[in-house]
Amino acid sequence: MTNFDPSVVPARYWTVLDNGKIRCDLCPRYCRLQDGQRGLCFVRMRQEDALVLTTYGRSSGFCIDPIEKKPLSHFYPGSAVLSFGTAGCNLACKFCQNWDISKSRETDTLAAKATPETIARAAKELGCRSVAFTYNDPVIFLEYAVDVARACHESGIQTVAVTAGYICEEPREEFFRHMDAANVDLKAFTDRFYHKLCGGHLQPVLDTLVYLKHKTDIWLELTTLLIPGENDSEQELDEMTCWVVEKLGPDVPMHFSAFHPSWKYTDKPPTPPGILTKAREIAMRNGIRYAFTGNVHDESGASTYCRNCGKVLIGRDWYQLLEWNLTTDGACKHCGEVCDGRFDSMPGTWGNRQRPVQISDFA
Repeated sequence: MTNFDPSVVPARYWTVLDNGKIRCDLCPRYCRLQDGQRGLCFVRMRQEDALVLTTYGRSSGFCIDPIEKKPLSHFYPGSAVLSFGTAGCNLACKFCQNWDISKSRETDTLAAKATPETIARAAKELGCRSVAFTYNDPVIFLEYAVDVARACHESGIQTVAVTAGYICEEPREEFFRHMDAANVDLKAFTDRFYHKLCGGHLQPVLDTLVYLKHKTDIWLELTTLLIPGENDSEQELDEMTCWVVEKLGPDVPMHFSAFHPSWKYTDKPPTPPGILTKAREIAMRNGIRYAFTGNVHDESGASTYCRNCGKVLIGRDWYQLLEWNLTTDGACKHCGEVCDGRFDSMPGTWGNRQRPVQISDFA
């Protein structure tokens, strides 16, 4: 390559078409690119006769978060997770809550540079149980994420993907083979919503969810951002939660989060807490064992309850653990019923802190 840039590396999953264009086969958008043209995601670009990833080793920043912020409620609760993202996204959600990162078209956003080994070293030295690929969708920087995950696993660090699950079958297998947990953003349960507000389609996301649950050992949780008048009807929530129980099982935790006006969707009001409570009630009525409310102060809606006796297993106030009523092997102290999830013998003690990390300190 001319003008060598270490952040530009060969990308996988592309095809040369008969008309001379290169088709990116990473996600169902199948962007067709001429020389010098970038896909909608911004980070994958055609360079001469090949596809490249332009953001390898570059991040929008690093921060230690509570794992509950991802949100993951049943994946080593109370533990610290080193979080980072890059720039760009392969969906075009008008309501994006991280639009300054995911919608960025400026490489200046990518101020932090780090090798996979540096990230793994930082996580270990900082006492993080896991590393999370988050803030923007990690499937678009698959090559970097996979290398980071490999380095983390060599150091005993778990990996977490926070993703919309909009990815094709072959890269999906490679990407998630290196992940230990995933929170998938199930944005709605109608193709109309995905097409109108996200520039995508629902079915590929459903395919990813079924794959994750039945073809991998990944710990899976779901999040739906409820937008008033768009995806919060009782009928849609009923259909969504029934599908989850039928296709994924009742043990997959579901998070219903409050929308706040953002990006190109500032004319909608914030989600009333009552809508989140109603969604949680519908989910539990349809058989979801663990349903949560998010982005609002709701201790009841944030806590985990025993699926058998109904008593509090993990009490939460925002991201702070208040109660811990699990045995060392993850069962209810009151009745002995096993709680679905991944748990250490004792909860983590990170609390609700957030700590920015200067990743260059670990290079």
